[in-house]
Amino acid sequence: MISLHGVTKIYTVGTQRVAALNGVDLEIADGEFLSIMGPSGSGKSTLMNIIGCLDRQTEGKYILDGLDVSRLGDNQLAIIRNRRLGFVFQSFNLLPRMSAIDQVALPLLYRGASNRKKVAAAALELVGLSDRAHHKPTQLSGGEQQRVAIARALVARPSIILADEPTGALDTKTSMDVMEVFRQLNEEMQMTIAFVTHEHDVAAYTRRIVSLRDGKVVGDRPNVPVYAGRPAAPVEEKEAAP
Repeated sequence: MISLHGVTKIYTVGTQRVAALNGVDLEIADGEFLSIMGPSGSGKSTLMNIIGCLDRQTEGKYILDGLDVSRLGDNQLAIIRNRRLGFVFQSFNLLPRMSAIDQVALPLLYRGASNRKKVAAAALELVGLSDRAHHKPTQLSGGEQQRVAIARALVARPSIILADEPTGALDTKTSMDVMEVFRQLNEEMQMTIAFVTHEHDVAAYTRRIVSLRDGKVVGDRPNVPVYAGRPAAPVEEKEAAP
């Protein structure tokens, strides 16, 4: 589904050129549930933005479902973001005066879809929030707000969910509850889900852990995910080829 070959991203800061990514090779198969980890400045958010068609690589190739994304124009990229990708961020990005069901229905409004409320209600049911559909953000806990954001990301049935530090603003218990929602979406709906996180407890829920450092992939290993509160089984990490 996702294939990156030699992806490099260079930013110009004054007279200096800074490589946020430096020759990244990465394959993500349909239905995978993986996390991308690394210290601050490792390039993980830059990588997620490129995968999400929010930014373009400076060099290298990005293939998404057989399409060479680097050859697409801005309008074509917008269509891909709208139809194939769902995004969840650390900040919930909810509109303060809008109910949960209306927040979730918003992407469908942009697409001109019919039966928006019915589809939004079904998405809220998937994340366990049917009884909070008509509550506004101030009436919801942090975990509930993030579940609304997840429902909004999946309401248009994207093939890929991209989550950038989605539990960063939540306490430990709420974070685990949210991760359980993602795990169920992956298992029951076979959604491809990719995380950016620096939290090992969060990464433990995923089936694969990719490690970045200084803009390069330095580790890529399978993981036995957490189930019902049981800790993940240790798996020996294999270093990526230099």
